[in-house]
Amino acid sequence: MAIDPDTKDWTWVLETRCPDCGFAAAEVDFDDIPRLVRRNAARWIPVLHRADVAVRPNDHTWSALEYAAHVRDVFRIFEARLRMMLTEVDPAFPNWDQDATAVADQYDQQEPAVVARELTEAAASVADAFAHVAVGDLGRTGRRSDGAVFTVATLGRYFLHDPVHHLHDVAGD
Repeated sequence: MAIDPDTKDWTWVLETRCPDCGFAAAEVDFDDIPRLVRRNAARWIPVLHRADVAVRPNDHTWSALEYAAHVRDVFRIFEARLRMMLTEVDPAFPNWDQDATAVADQYDQQEPAVVARELTEAAASVADAFAHVAVGDLGRTGRRSDGAVFTVATLGRYFLHDPVHHLHDVAGD
C-alpha cells in the first residue's frame, strides 16, 4: 500500500515548537546536537527489536522499520549537506525525494538488524561532523531548491527535528 507523500515545508519548526512531538528547535544549543543525535539513535535500537517493527499501524502510516530506515537516510543526507556547507560557498542542496527513496530502497523489506547498525553508524558520523564545526562556520549558508536558506546552525536544529519527531511517531514520547 502506498503512503501519501509528505509535501509540507517543515522549516517552521525553527521558530515554533512542534505541536506533535514537542521539539523546540529554537531552544537547542548547537553544541548539544551531537549528544542529542547519539541519544536519539540509541533509542531507535529497542524499537527495531520489536516483534511488530515491520507492521504498518494503518494504511497511511509507515511502520517503525520504515521510519528507522528513513531516519538513517536523514542522518546521511544531512551530513552530506553539512559537508557541502563547510566546503562550498552557499551550495544548493540536491533534491531528495524521501518518499521515492522509501519505495526504491524498499524500506519495508529491509532487515531490522541491518537498519539498526546502519542507523547507529550514520548517527555517529553526522554527530561527529556537527561536533567538529568551528564557531566561525556557524553562519555559512546552504539552500534548498524551494528557496529555503539555512545557516550551519539552523540546519543542525532543523535536521534534529526529523529523528526526534519520527521517534515520537513510533515510540509515543
